[in-house]
This record gives sequence, C-alpha cells and structure tokens, in this order.
Amino acid sequence: MKPLLIVNPQSAGGKTGALFEKMRGPIERHLGHVDVVFTERSRHAVDIAREAASEGREMVVSVGGDGSIHEVVCGLMEARDAGKKLPKFGIIGAGTGGDYRRTLGFENRLDRYCEAIAEGKTRAVDIGRFSYATHTGERKSSYFVNILSVGMSGLVDQLVAESTRTLGGTMAYFTSSVKGLARSVVGRVKCTIWREDGSREETIETRCMAICNGRYFGSGMQVAPMAHPDDGLFDVVDLGAASRLRFFMVSSRMYTGTHVHSLDVKHYRCERIQLELLNEDVADRFLLDVDGEPLGRLPLEIEMVPGAIEVLVPKQ
Repeated sequence: MKPLLIVNPQSAGGKTGALFEKMRGPIERHLGHVDVVFTERSRHAVDIAREAASEGREMVVSVGGDGSIHEVVCGLMEARDAGKKLPKFGIIGAGTGGDYRRTLGFENRLDRYCEAIAEGKTRAVDIGRFSYATHTGERKSSYFVNILSVGMSGLVDQLVAESTRTLGGTMAYFTSSVKGLARSVVGRVKCTIWREDGSREETIETRCMAICNGRYFGSGMQVAPMAHPDDGLFDVVDLGAASRLRFFMVSSRMYTGTHVHSLDVKHYRCERIQLELLNEDVADRFLLDVDGEPLGRLPLEIEMVPGAIEVLVPKQ
C-alpha cells in the first residue's frame, strides 16, 4: 500500500496548497508513488489519519505545520486507543512555526524531510493525553505531541490566528506575544504533580505554564531546552508571575533557552499533572495553547503515553 500524504493546503498562509504540485515531483522521487488527501476543514486530518490506520496503512505523512502534525497525531492516537496497529508517521514541514520538527532535528528543507522518510529511521515518541474544559464548559479529551501550555500563551494563539503572516511566522508570534503580554493576567493555579515516588500539591501563581514533550513553541522559542520527546516524562516550565516588564525580559530569553536560569522560572518533571484555576474571574484570559492551537481552558488533567508513535526522523 502506498504512503498516504495528508496535506493541509491552508498551511503557510495557503502556500502549501498553491505549491504542492511542484512539491509532489521531488517527494515521489524519494518515496515512489503516493496517495494524497487534502484537508477541507478544521480537524479533518484527525478523521483521515484515524481511517488510514484502520485501513492498515503502513505510512502516513503530514504535509503542513505544527497544527497539521497535531491533528494527524490525534487521529492516530484515536486509532491506537481502538486497538489498531499504527503506521509509521512521516513529517514534511510546510507551515508557519515548525516547532516540533526542530525538536526532532529536521532541517527545514523538502529534500531533508523526504530523505528522512525514505531512510526509514524511526523514533518512538511520547504523546500527552489530556482532558479539559471547552469554552462552553463541556468536558472533552484529546492528545498533544509537542507542548500544552496555559495562560498567556492561549491569548497569543488567538492573536496569531488573527494576524497577517506576510512577515513570517517568527515575527507573527513575536508581535502577538507583545500584545498578549499586555492583556495577560496572573492565574492562581492549584497544581498536583505525580511521579513514580508519589504526588505533591501546591498553589502556583503564574502568567504562563508549559507542559512540554518537545522543546520549542511560538515559532522557535526554546521554552524547554531540557525536554526529550521520548523519555517518558513531561518537563513543566512555570514562567512565573512577575510584572509585565520583567516577564517580557525573562520570556524574551526563550529564543536562546537561557530563561531557565532566571529565579522567576521553575522546572518540574512528571508523568501526570492536574491544574485547576482558583481565581475563576480571569478564566476568559487564562486559556490553553495545544501544539500551537487555541482550544479551551482549565481545569486540566494530563497523563503521559510513553513511546506511542513511531516517527520517521533524520539520521543524526
């Protein structure tokens, strides 16, 4: 059975759809003939990936950005939970941020993505499973492959979605981060963390907290330079509750990863975590950012699914 490419034509501001036929030749020179499905709506890739796994596909490839990877992973995980054997998962980055491919060591070139898929080297990566509240208060569950964060980052997601991408992904995220900081609030969060040796509970005041499987978010911000996507643990990075100016100074160092040395920043490792917002009057501004997509709000419960998906990665 041929590899299935799930293509998001809207990624990179619509460039992926416009350029895909030019991309197809180089892709097939590396991979042979492929089947191609274009997504037509939000969450469509979830359905396509789930059906592909159910049909027994041996390889599924996401062509798009971090949002496309997120959706394909969700579909594969739904199939996994239904008892299906999963295909190998390939990535051809063609989006705005490119954060997860950075963690996996991909150079952002079409030939490098194709070479990694053709060479067949895989890495069994962890996936986060979580339950959350929708904006209407309904309880739902889903998955994330890279980073789930709460607080200011959810506001930034909304601003990025509303912004123009003509200046590129990094500039869109940077300008949206500045606007988001101006509107940000400090959340008082009841946090319960589990490790093998037990659990502990504390109340944390923060503008933003990231539960990390990967290292990067926000189009290149290295929020968790210590994270590994296959070690069976989340790296939780609390960016603290400093004043807006001080928070900006600390968080601007995320591009180099040196923010972790700030006294405002705290780091935890865990297999499972629960978060509950105690000052509910800020709930409409203390939101979720799930693999770069705005989704819902607290309360939140997250657990690790270790080694869940085999991702095709470059040879190191």
